[in-house]
Amino acid sequence: MEYEFRRNTLTGTVLANFSMDHEVLGFWFAEELGENRDKYTEICQAIAQLQSTRLSQWRWVGKALSLELDCEQARVFANELENGEELDFDESMSLYDGESEAFCGLEDFNEALVKWREFLDETR
Repeated sequence: MEYEFRRNTLTGTVLANFSMDHEVLGFWFAEELGENRDKYTEICQAIAQLQSTRLSQWRWVGKALSLELDCEQARVFANELENGEELDFDESMSLYDGESEAFCGLEDFNEALVKWREFLDETR
């Protein structure tokens, strides 16, 4: 899984681009997590508890995307998927799966999370 973090020099907004099949992670980092230190700390604590087996699962429901963690993997997905809502598209149109749901190993997710925080701290 490859990724790149950037800050728009004109607007100051943060951007996260992830490799194919993981694009939704970029949206999650930039739009849901953003620069929220409290949420970052909460997620890091959940990961530590998962790794020490004091916790078996953890979930955070965001505005448009949710994060699910267990001791092996992270899942980011569009809330519409979990709600069972049928998205009304023309038959010729469909969402690319990488834009609505992605899985990665917990260690890889944790590494990206740490790199995100470092990026934010460096670009303030």
